[in-house]
Amino acid sequence: MYEHFGEAYAESFAQDHLMSELGGRTVGQALAAGWEAKDVWRVVCQTQGVSAQLR
Repeated sequence: MYEHFGEAYAESFAQDHLMSELGGRTVGQALAAGWEAKDVWRVVCQTQGVSAQLR
């Protein structure tokens, strides 16, 4: 996430951005709820236009 969003915004995004694809959770909440990191990253990639290089 740091490479795509930058260090400062990645932290903010992970803690503040609610995503319906994660059940209305933030990235941090989804991880805390037991989602696999690779599954959360896939959702972020699909919804935020992460380049194929970073996927």
